[in-house]
Amino acid sequence: MWVDMLLIDVNSTIMQATIYANRLPRFRSKLAAGKMFSISGFDVAQCAQNYRLTDSPLLLRFSDLTDFDELAEPVSPLPQEGFRFRNHSELAELANTNTQLPEIIGEITAVKSTVNDTLGEKDRIMATIKLDNDTKVILSLFDSQAVSFHKKPEDMNGDPMVIVATSINPKMVGGGLFLNATSGTHIYFDKETTAGEVYFYNLVARDTGVPSAAPLLKGYAKVETLTVAELNNFITSATSQEIDFICTGKVVRLDVDKGWCYVTCAKCSQKLQRTVSALECTQCNNTNAVGVLRYRVELAIADDTAEGVFVCFDGVMTKLHNLRASEAGQMLLKKE
Repeated sequence: MWVDMLLIDVNSTIMQATIYANRLPRFRSKLAAGKMFSISGFDVAQCAQNYRLTDSPLLLRFSDLTDFDELAEPVSPLPQEGFRFRNHSELAELANTNTQLPEIIGEITAVKSTVNDTLGEKDRIMATIKLDNDTKVILSLFDSQAVSFHKKPEDMNGDPMVIVATSINPKMVGGGLFLNATSGTHIYFDKETTAGEVYFYNLVARDTGVPSAAPLLKGYAKVETLTVAELNNFITSATSQEIDFICTGKVVRLDVDKGWCYVTCAKCSQKLQRTVSALECTQCNNTNAVGVLRYRVELAIADDTAEGVFVCFDGVMTKLHNLRASEAGQMLLKKE
C-alpha cells in the first residue's frame, strides 16, 4: 500500500509525490488537500511509464530523512489549483495507450444512470460531456463513484452544468471516445473549482439552453434482468437501441470461425484495411499505418432458456484473463 499525491509549487509546476506504507503512519495526519508545506530530504525517482498523473517525468519519494512541515503563510503565493485539461484530439491520441491520466472540463449535456438500491447490481453513470470545441465524449463511472455522482447534484443548491474530472483513462471503442474513471478520479461541479467557475459563467453568458444534469438523473434507467431467450427476442423484434441488462449464463463454446482478433490503427483505433503491400487507415488517411492487435471474440453463452452469441472486444477480454491481444498473438507464434 502507498499514497500518491499531487503537489504544486509557486511556478505552477505539478509533481507526483509518493509515500510508501512503512512511512505512511508518520505523515498520514498531515495529509489534506489544500494545505501548504515545505518539503526537504526526499528522493527523486523516475515516474512509471504508464498511468502518469503529471507531465513531469520525475516524482518525489518520501524517505526516512524527509521533513514535511505545514506552512501557515508561504514565502511566495501558491496557485490554488492545477489541472492538465486535454481537448478531444489530445485525448484521442492518448486513447488505449494507458500512458497518461489527464483531466477534462466541459458541459454536461446528458446523463444515463443505472444507480439503484438493489444489492449485487452494478452501479454505473455514463455522462455525455461537450468539450470546448463542441466535440462530445462519454465519461463512465462505476460503483461508489457512480453513486457519489448520482447523489451529489441532488444535494446541490441548483443543477450542475459544468464538470471537472481528474485522472481519467481515455479509450477508443468503435470509433467513439470514452473516458473511464480511475481510483484517483475526482469530480467537481460548477463553481467548486476556479476553472469550473470561469467555464460556468462563460456558459451562462452563452445561454446554451442545455438541460441540467439533475432533472435528467431523476428519470434514471433501471438495469433489467433478462434471460438469453428474452435478449434473442429483443434483438430480432425491437428497433435498434442501447439497453443495460444483467444476464447470467454459462460459456458453452468459443466461435472462432471469424477469428479472435483484428488489427487497428495505433493512432485512432479504427480497423485497418489491408492493401497489397501495407495496412491502410481510412480514418487517418494513412496508407502505411502502424497496426495494433485487438480482441474480437464471439462467445456462445447459454442459460435454461436459450443460447446466444455475445461479442467481446478488447477491454472485456483483457480483463477476463489479464492478457493483451498482442501478448496472446506472440504466444501463438511461439507454439507454431
